[in-house]
Amino acid sequence: MSFQFNEQFAAASRQFADAAAQINHIALDNLQSMIALNVSTFGDNANATFAFASEALDARDLDSMKALWPKGAQIARENVERLVGTGQEVMGRAVKAHEAIAEIAKSHIETTTADVRAEAEKVAKAASKTTKR
Repeated sequence: MSFQFNEQFAAASRQFADAAAQINHIALDNLQSMIALNVSTFGDNANATFAFASEALDARDLDSMKALWPKGAQIARENVERLVGTGQEVMGRAVKAHEAIAEIAKSHIETTTADVRAEAEKVAKAASKTTKR
């Protein structure tokens, strides 16, 4: 009996470790893609801002300063749009990753439930045979 318990425990532990490894792989891939998206967006925003700052430093008179206001507002709007778009993309990827993790967990639970149910049926059959004698 102890051997059966040890085998069942070892099998459950292996299944859990496999599921945990899959979940960790999904989570790390998701984190890597999120970081890459954010770094790319930060780079794009920084480039646009520094280009605008360079242009602003070249402005020498009032007319050129007046012309900078609409450009500055446009740069700020585009930066915010990029940030929002990246945020939406990150959230979409996070949702997909969580769905994949939930599917792995669901599969693991269903497999474990089926194994436990099968073992319980074996024990019930064995118990009914011993009570009939």
